[in-house]
Amino acid sequence: MMTVAAPTTQKSEKFIVPIGPQHPALKEPGHFEFAVDGEIVTDATVRLGYVHRGIEKGTESRNWAQNLYLLERICGICSHTHAFAYVLGVEQLAEVEAPPRARAIRMVVAELERVHSHFLWLGVGAHEAGFDTLFMYSWRDRETVMDLLESLTGNRVNYSACVLGGVKFDINGEQTKGILEGLDFLEKRTHHYLNVIQQDALFLQRTRGVGVMTQQQARQLGVVGPTARASGVARDLRIDAPGQHYNDFNVNMILETDGDLAARFVVRIRDLFESYRIIREILSNMPEGDLVVKRMPRKIKAGETISRVEAPRGEAFYYIKSNGSEMPERIKVRTPTLCNMASVLTLTVGQHLADVPMILVGIDPCFSCNDRSVTVTQPSGQREHWTWEQVRRFGIEYYQRQGGQ
Repeated sequence: MMTVAAPTTQKSEKFIVPIGPQHPALKEPGHFEFAVDGEIVTDATVRLGYVHRGIEKGTESRNWAQNLYLLERICGICSHTHAFAYVLGVEQLAEVEAPPRARAIRMVVAELERVHSHFLWLGVGAHEAGFDTLFMYSWRDRETVMDLLESLTGNRVNYSACVLGGVKFDINGEQTKGILEGLDFLEKRTHHYLNVIQQDALFLQRTRGVGVMTQQQARQLGVVGPTARASGVARDLRIDAPGQHYNDFNVNMILETDGDLAARFVVRIRDLFESYRIIREILSNMPEGDLVVKRMPRKIKAGETISRVEAPRGEAFYYIKSNGSEMPERIKVRTPTLCNMASVLTLTVGQHLADVPMILVGIDPCFSCNDRSVTVTQPSGQREHWTWEQVRRFGIEYYQRQGGQ
């Protein structure tokens, strides 16, 4: 639980406005409490963990290949990001490097996923601002990139593009042509959306000067991704961590300095143009060769490593530990939403209550990503960690009891 409070010199009673975990303004279960003085927020608290699914613990009872598909399901919108970060870490431990063509295909899918995520977020942000026309148009155009991903991978979400040591599909000439045509259409639409968010008077009333985060605040709070770059903080792992395979392709960092909601919209929309450019450059310089390495060991030698990938929301961080067997000993995942959530609590203090949903949506939150381990405290006070099978059995028995009532 995180709390941020405004300084006060006199004692006064708080009026608490709860939002969530079931609330029409939030499509995922997160619980916020905002103390208000009239319409002004004076402090804020968030509780996460309503969608804990035990994925990290579940990886310890599955082999290295099975975990690839489990970890993809941490987040549907960033499924390739999680698979990408995972395979990078495992390949580091196994001292294996994917072939150049496989690395290029991974980047194409990663950038298409970024386009998908930003279009989805634009619609959600527009909806929270009451701009449902923009919401419907952006989600209509989002279908284009989802169709492209489906043509490549067979899936609109959870693409399963990566395998340990490479990728499972190639990109042929016809698919390349389809991607380029789709990008041409999306680029025209993106120019229109950039004009809307920078020129529409009603939209600017909801975003300009709202939730301002200075560069110093952004550094202190440790925000990542577009949220950081909108405040002038140069953080983009495609540049800072070249292990993501972006070594051969220059990435131009998109920065804004205003630090308000309007800047966060502009950064993400301009980021789309950079993704279009990167995809075109990769497709025009696609290396030849194999899609997977000749040999990928089933048992990964003992050791530990970290891997980082620039997800659409910011840095996705993986810690992977192997004990030399066919299953990992520990996998720890830190997603960008957790890094950015503290900024929501800080920025809402002093703002009008009506601006809270927009400030929250400004970080592009994903509550399902914040998967954490659970320590069970028995009535006797004894604390213990459960195995995956114990968690599974508890869930079955719990719902059996509920059905019997």
